[in-house]
Amino acid sequence: MNDKIAVVTGGGSGIGKAAALGLAAAGYRLAVCGRRIEPVAEVARQTGGHAAACDVTNPQSVADFFAGVMARYGRVDVVFNNAGRFAPASNFGDLDVGVWQEMINTNLNGAFYVAREAFRIMRDQSPQGGRIINNGSISAHVPRPEAASYTASKHAITGLTKAISLDGRAFSIACGQIDIGNAATDMTSQMNAGSLQANGSMMPEPTFDVSHVVDALVYMSGLPLSANVQFMTVMATNMPYVGRG
Repeated sequence: MNDKIAVVTGGGSGIGKAAALGLAAAGYRLAVCGRRIEPVAEVARQTGGHAAACDVTNPQSVADFFAGVMARYGRVDVVFNNAGRFAPASNFGDLDVGVWQEMINTNLNGAFYVAREAFRIMRDQSPQGGRIINNGSISAHVPRPEAASYTASKHAITGLTKAISLDGRAFSIACGQIDIGNAATDMTSQMNAGSLQANGSMMPEPTFDVSHVVDALVYMSGLPLSANVQFMTVMATNMPYVGRG
């Protein structure tokens, strides 16, 4: 894989960092970005890759990041479209418009800006093609209570994934989605204390080792472009997903 270039957004912490380190260990040459340069620079130091600060809500910032990737590597083979964020819990009737807009800007618009830049590069490079893997969520299927903005943004990712898959066929661009439920990272540590359930109760939720997400991503990334994992769900076996609500 030492001639394959993988890009990871939101690569300075959590699933993004684990994915970047795992792809590098699998032999990919890495480019990572995040809102803050220090964490992604440390990941780049560990992998020998390229790092840049990037605000995915700003299309020019995304374009500049990919221009830097192309200047260093000359092509892009795999993109893990991972950057995103959670919103504070809020009943739908009390959901602040500013929070809604920020979530859509980050989780949906940001994913679109990244995927569009990647698509253009993959369409125009030689050899043509590449793979885009969008980070969906269990919430791309069913919501958690008091999470309307996050849920809507992740449902929209599913539509984006399908649209990219369809339009990418003519250019050997494969697009898939990984939906992750309760991977153990700093962001999910509060689940051990309890998460709000659909019946109004608080209940600790099981988590699983993030290495299994990395294994799934490495598998998806390593497929020939004639094959694609369209959707994959990786979750803690006993999390309250099937039957949620």
